Amino acid sequence: MTTTLAGGRAARRQTMRRIRPRRSPAVPLLIALWAGAAAVLWLWWDNTPSLADTTSKILAAGRITGLLAGYLMALVVLQMARVPALERRVGTDRVARWHAMTGRYTLCLVLAHVFLTMWGYALQAGKGLGAIVQQTTDSINQLPDMGKAAIGTGLLFVIGILSIGGVRRLIGYDTWYHVHLLTYASVYLTFWHQITTGNEFAVEPAAKTFWYGLYGAVTALVLWYRILTPIRLNLRHRMRVEAVIEETPGIVSVLIGGRKLHRMGAEAGQFFRWRFKAPGMRFSSHPYSLSAAPRPDMLRITVKAIGDHTSRLRELKPGTKVWAEGPYGAMTAQRRSRGKVLLVAGGVGITPMRALFETLPGAAGDITLLYRANSTQDLALWGELAKIADERGARLMYAVNSPDGERPDISAESLQRKIPDIDRHDVFMCGPPGFAQSVYEALRGAGVPARRIHHESFEM
Repeated sequence: MTTTLAGGRAARRQTMRRIRPRRSPAVPLLIALWAGAAAVLWLWWDNTPSLADTTSKILAAGRITGLLAGYLMALVVLQMARVPALERRVGTDRVARWHAMTGRYTLCLVLAHVFLTMWGYALQAGKGLGAIVQQTTDSINQLPDMGKAAIGTGLLFVIGILSIGGVRRLIGYDTWYHVHLLTYASVYLTFWHQITTGNEFAVEPAAKTFWYGLYGAVTALVLWYRILTPIRLNLRHRMRVEAVIEETPGIVSVLIGGRKLHRMGAEAGQFFRWRFKAPGMRFSSHPYSLSAAPRPDMLRITVKAIGDHTSRLRELKPGTKVWAEGPYGAMTAQRRSRGKVLLVAGGVGITPMRALFETLPGAAGDITLLYRANSTQDLALWGELAKIADERGARLMYAVNSPDGERPDISAESLQRKIPDIDRHDVFMCGPPGFAQSVYEALRGAGVPARRIHHESFEM
């Protein structure tokens, strides 16, 4: 059984109003971040006397690694704050990659800072490299706020270990997600020793003011966008489960009702983080894309059962309260730069593509959707897609395995045969990582510029 949530012309008019000239906020943002790093280096250089001996050089290296680690810690938290300017314009997956990379650099700098500083202190006390452990213990016991810093550093190390790909898959998404939230505690605990023991902040009041301002601004963003904004959104819209519909074996759609949902600012291609207040699901927050254009009284997500959380969705009862955060994601009509668009979906990646297929403005023949699945029985929402294609004069294709299990040919050559002018299309795609990578390579081989291939991964 399928259920249709059609926005039709009204949804396309709304999408057209949202289309703005393409722009990349990443470049000015990266310039600002590098300027901040340069300011930290200048602060260190301005307060570093002549490095006359080995001990001074080691301590100076410990100071600069500590300052840079403190700066990157603030960025790590900023990248967790879900600021709309980052999430919607840069892209959630790109921000997530920045966050992971920044976290790795931060952990390395913290470890270098601890080692170099304790080594320098040991040399000052007339001891050798072997006294680092004892020197660390003495510093924790004697210096202000060092005990809290030690706990924070330990938490940061644990988070780093559990964020390694193989380890993360072993412990499960929910465990990793909740452990990852300890990053806030780690940053808070390590902040205070920077102020009380950092030489730069002791001799430069302006530096201390800047540091308080940096961490204060980041804290305000976290409080606003991670706590207050979701509370306001959910109190205003009061969402509940209306129905759960089985689309194909293993794939269900959840209809979510509420008040004035079209005022949430959601667009086709975006997703929310959903928390369902049902047994076994209250403390799990997962990202699922909208599979239809938002309506004033209804949202829809379509999910494949691939884990404990997704499998429980079919058991949701009408009336179950829903807590949502979002909307997030940048794979929207705003990325479009050409009149013609190809949408490519793999498996349950059809959900954001279905919403875009319905709402992207275009004349007959401008919009094409290619749907990859294992079999025709796995083509979720196919009835809706066929109806949309018929109403809009859009082109709808599917690629499934042959009866003997052979995969369909999705290569540069096959794409060019099916869509001769593919190099003049924008391409939006969503699907498993391996599928997305192979399609990306085929598109590039077919002459589609990288800047016109739009993909966003929600595996965070």
